Amino acid sequence: MDFEIAHAAWIRSHLDRRAGERKGRLERGHRHGKLSFLLHVWWPLVGHFDHLHPEYEVLDWRGRSYFADFAWLPHHTKIIFEIKGFGPHVRDMDRKRYCDELNRETFLQTMGFRVISFSYDDVADRPELCMTLLRMLLSRYQTLQASDVLADRAGKEIVLLAFELARPIRPKDVENHLGVDHRTAVRHLDELCKKGWLKPLPSGKGLRIFNYGLARTNWQEWEW
Repeated sequence: MDFEIAHAAWIRSHLDRRAGERKGRLERGHRHGKLSFLLHVWWPLVGHFDHLHPEYEVLDWRGRSYFADFAWLPHHTKIIFEIKGFGPHVRDMDRKRYCDELNRETFLQTMGFRVISFSYDDVADRPELCMTLLRMLLSRYQTLQASDVLADRAGKEIVLLAFELARPIRPKDVENHLGVDHRTAVRHLDELCKKGWLKPLPSGKGLRIFNYGLARTNWQEWEW
């Protein structure tokens, strides 16, 4: 099924289940920036709209309705995606609106939502970057079954941990993060070195390997 057919059916299915302002908001609000995100980022990466809800209504901390651009709600996962243009979200925003936006995002986090924002400029001009970041995010929620997939996931988790630590990563860091023994941690680190993601950092008289540094700093090179 191509994008146009799948998208039309998806929107129709949501319109048929809505009434009042929830329906009107979808009819009025599903415009260029959101369509561009779906066409150039979401569809090429995911290939379907399952569990994705457009113009999703939630209440803010004042009890007022707020319509998120998209909400992805598979099982117990709750992620809100916003496509933010520079004009309405930066250039034309006054102090009160700025405070309200930050408070709303914080409130949504307390309600169990993870709020992810993409700039309109990146969606329009650098969709491959958005796809890479989105792939990294969604990979954390994919069901893992086979042992080879589990091993691949461990590698991804270690690379993410290395970015988060912002310092050389040690086997002990991997042991604590993944709950594995020392030998398994070293094996994962060695495999990432072979793949070119990490590099050993010899130290001491015997030049033993106690630490590993990032060999790449471009997340887009990783095939998540």
